Amino acid sequence: MKTNSLLKILNPILAVLVLNQVLTALLRDSLSLQAFAALHQGGGIILAVGSVLHLTLNWNWVRANFRKKKAAPSP
Repeated sequence: MKTNSLLKILNPILAVLVLNQVLTALLRDSLSLQAFAALHQGGGIILAVGSVLHLTLNWNWVRANFRKKKAAPSP
């Protein structure tokens, strides 16, 4: 599978996981301890793994942008 195809699947999943982290943090008092642990802590682990995968798939872009030399100022 091509990198762009994987990113089209991974990016929405990461967006849902970030939203899950925000919502469970805001609703922590409304959730049982078990639900909070499963949703927030479990989602956080999956988010971390997905973020590493996202960075790995975009590594060529990251390298290209951080290795750019700054253009000389115009006179």
